[in-house]
Amino acid sequence: MAHYKAPLRDMKFLMTEVLGAGETLAQMPYYADNDTADTDLIEQVLAEAARFAENELLPLNAVGDHEGCVRDEAGNVTTPTGFKEAYRKYRLAGWTALDADPAWGGQGMPHLVNIAVTEMNISANVAWSMYPGLSHGAYSALVAHGSDELKATYLPRIVSGEWTGTMCLTEPHAGTDLGIIRTKAADNGDGSYAISGTKIFISAGEHDFTDNIVHLVLARLEGSPEGTKGISLFLVPKFMVNADGSLGQRNGVVCGSIEHKMGINGNATALLNFDGARAYLVGEINKGMNNMFTMMNAARLGTGMQGLGLGEIAYQNAVSYAVNRLQMRHEPRTAPAQNADPIISYPDVRRMLLTGRAYSEAGRALALWLALSLDTEHHHPDAAKREEAADLVALLTPVAKAFMTDNGFNIAVQSQQVFGGHGYIREWGMEQFVRDARIGQIYEGTNSIQALDLLGRKVLMDGGRKLQKLANIVEALVSEVADDEELQGWADALSKAAAQVGTLTMVVGQKAMQNPDEANAAAVDYLRYVGHVTYAFLWVKMAKVALNAVKAGKDKDGFYKAKLQTARFYFDKLFPETKMLSATIKAGGDSLDVDLGMFGVERALASV
Repeated sequence: MAHYKAPLRDMKFLMTEVLGAGETLAQMPYYADNDTADTDLIEQVLAEAARFAENELLPLNAVGDHEGCVRDEAGNVTTPTGFKEAYRKYRLAGWTALDADPAWGGQGMPHLVNIAVTEMNISANVAWSMYPGLSHGAYSALVAHGSDELKATYLPRIVSGEWTGTMCLTEPHAGTDLGIIRTKAADNGDGSYAISGTKIFISAGEHDFTDNIVHLVLARLEGSPEGTKGISLFLVPKFMVNADGSLGQRNGVVCGSIEHKMGINGNATALLNFDGARAYLVGEINKGMNNMFTMMNAARLGTGMQGLGLGEIAYQNAVSYAVNRLQMRHEPRTAPAQNADPIISYPDVRRMLLTGRAYSEAGRALALWLALSLDTEHHHPDAAKREEAADLVALLTPVAKAFMTDNGFNIAVQSQQVFGGHGYIREWGMEQFVRDARIGQIYEGTNSIQALDLLGRKVLMDGGRKLQKLANIVEALVSEVADDEELQGWADALSKAAAQVGTLTMVVGQKAMQNPDEANAAAVDYLRYVGHVTYAFLWVKMAKVALNAVKAGKDKDGFYKAKLQTARFYFDKLFPETKMLSATIKAGGDSLDVDLGMFGVERALASV
């Protein structure tokens, strides 16, 4: 069975030494007044979260994968052995309320803490983690857009974990194109609506964890415009709620089937049929896409965390295997008393391990940076700081989702490779990590969609305003380390690459004015380039702290030396990918402008 140890030391390093989270959170009365900005308290919470992930969730990971979820003829779903009991313990311990507003029964802890807990839950059991994860998104959408009545009825139960939530977006024919959904809403004339239609790929859409499930559903009200402009957001409970808060009759929503998938088998991915289900409007009519984006952005960051969490546990297991697996003889001998040496003696094995380490540690830094920025956006008393944080989160959310899941899958595959043939065998757990990690690149908007969002909406449509703010942050750091000879080479590489982002943006923007497909052709490579610049910034930032600690004689356990060695690997072996990406971005889309007949398009269309 796979093993896992939560990276608490690295989390503490990032929060306290790199990001200065304690000082930042102390500036926000929301946290300071609730005593939830205290660094000692945060460490205690994370230590307890690590215990739960390692001892309660990890042992169920392979169980969930092997058993999967089971649906009966009535549409009821039973989750794998142990899942429901683990959720009961999780809920009773208060974890579902961790960063929720105390006004709704939450503990008011920073988003920073919740994102760290999320990583640990995902590493230990990604399929299980999705049940409370989806509820958190529903909570965010209702807080932002729900009426006072809906908030009073549903938020306390969602925050306590007594009920869970979902988001119901796509349909069998629609995929990412939500503008063509067919689910309809009819006004009942009494403040409620009747929802009819089918939604697919609904994570945690039906289960036995809780007595009620709160679905947030996109539908088109009769008479609304076509396309995304005519979509509204509705709340559809599995069971109706009586005036006294008790559960009433079953609503008209039933699980028609659950998907048989490549991975995340412990999570029920449901097809839901709505047949005149009673619903309540969330926000304004025809503003559903805007309202759902509150939930979708949270889900995108959460999906990025899946790449991070799965990459981390895959890396940890690969390191353990490489240290203990004796095979062939290396010169000079690493284990001369044995008949073979550990495979970690070989440079290419270390290349694979360091790739996992470098991407995971930078990904964790990005996740915590964005979480702290969310805390700032929502609670800082300075409006200018709130706006700056909001712009950073908006710009880097698609990067976090796509870059972290691409890298997470890559880490899982390379970690499996370290095991050789044993990595292909189920009992080691590595093949499950590969299968579980694959979905992250697909759902919550494919990584191509994230790339188009970054380049099209966040950069070109914005006139580069948000991008320039990131460039200013990068150059400020480059100036800070200008006198550190040990960091100068990395800082110069970062500075040049950051400047090149501006050049590449202009190149693509100019071509796109003549042919809109040019932005589509360049977007994926562009996002990966920006991702590398972001990680390079974070590696210089981490290396600066680590170098100062080494110089001050504080590196008693080699932690800071390892940071500097990993930074060196990142800049020597991974960051040079930006040179290739620059070339492919500049090459444009001409080579993609081919005769579609070569793919059989004419024959396919003729048969429709």
